[in-house]
Amino acid sequence: MESGEVMLVGSSGGHLAQLVALAPWYRDRARSWVTFDTPDARSLLDGEDVVWAHHPTTRNLKNLARNLWLAVRVFRGRDVAAVVTTGAGVALPFVIVARLRGIPTVYIEVYDRIDTPTLSARLCRPFLSAMLVQWEEQRRLYPKATVVGNLL
Repeated sequence: MESGEVMLVGSSGGHLAQLVALAPWYRDRARSWVTFDTPDARSLLDGEDVVWAHHPTTRNLKNLARNLWLAVRVFRGRDVAAVVTTGAGVALPFVIVARLRGIPTVYIEVYDRIDTPTLSARLCRPFLSAMLVQWEEQRRLYPKATVVGNLL
């Protein structure tokens, strides 16, 4: 990735913690974050370029629409080279808008779901450039995924 920033998108809590664990990979790259304005996110992302998304997102159509509009506005003002996400609800609008703009999208399935796929992964999947999983067992759920190992 020679130009543009990596946009890391994830709900606060465990999703965000797994993105933060990618620090050795993104440390020397231009980056921005999209997450929820919560105490853990503020602490973990202190000094970072953060876009605060609307929450809650679980089955909340109003916030889905608000985050879709937020994604449209955010992508207009940034040179984004790729979107990397671990889900959950905040991921879908940003993945859709990125894909429509021709920006590569990467989904990393969370480490604690090995028996059933997450809803956000199922919804994002048609718009993804790459699907990554953390356990070999998760390949049963996502046969074309690449196993990257545990982030945490």
